[in-house]
Amino acid sequence: MNPFESPVSLNMQGRYNTPNTHKYSVILPTYNERKNLPIIIWLLAKVFEEHQLAWEIIVVDDASPDGTQEVAIELARAYGEDKILLKPRAGKLGLGTAYIHGLDFCTGDFVIIMDADFSHHPKFIPQFIRLQQAHNLDIVTGTRYRSTSTPYLAEAQPGGVHGWDLKRKLVSRGANFLAATVLNPGVSDLTGSFRLYRLPVLRHIITLTQSRGYVFQMEMMVRARALGYSVGEVPITFVDRIFGESKLGADEVVGYANGCVAAVQVGLKVLRTWGQA
Repeated sequence: MNPFESPVSLNMQGRYNTPNTHKYSVILPTYNERKNLPIIIWLLAKVFEEHQLAWEIIVVDDASPDGTQEVAIELARAYGEDKILLKPRAGKLGLGTAYIHGLDFCTGDFVIIMDADFSHHPKFIPQFIRLQQAHNLDIVTGTRYRSTSTPYLAEAQPGGVHGWDLKRKLVSRGANFLAATVLNPGVSDLTGSFRLYRLPVLRHIITLTQSRGYVFQMEMMVRARALGYSVGEVPITFVDRIFGESKLGADEVVGYANGCVAAVQVGLKVLRTWGQA
């Protein structure tokens, strides 16, 4: 066999007719993002085109009453239906199932998950990709709580959070500290949701993940570690949403904190199952 045609070599090389040779599928869950969607898609398209990357965006909308789906349809007409795919659902069914739904329509060999409200800026995606390619990683996750990337990437700048009140910062920091102390997951930001996955890796992990809501992302990372997948981190600047209302109100903050404790319990169970705790 030609060594350049082996499964391992093709996995690293990609199969797409771009300088990068890979294709990136973005799964973008939305609910009432009519104002944000045109801008975030413009930013994503700009990043992908400037870096000559093959791409597509799967918009998973949970029956938004504000006209988000109508905007997505217009964007598909503008950018092309091969670039913007609207895959709606009947109602608010949860973040984890939104990713599962979106995965059914991905044609790329890498998947990017992120928020549609500018909390996650597309400008960090090239750093995710460079780190992944430099070290052949299975997952790259954004972190608000590191000043350098792991493994090291020279261009990375310190991460941070803007627009949160003290209570939200304390809850997030506390949740990550608790999880890091008890679970030792090998990443600094378990609760983040800006990540790059190899497509088969995401499919594998997501089928095993049991949690729902805000805890979902934490369990994904714990399972990735238990399964032996390689994970890198890139510092990002997290900015609270620009348009629309935050989906994390006072009651949700309390629920989130309680959920994080539950996530630690789930994580310990996962690690015990795999003989790592």
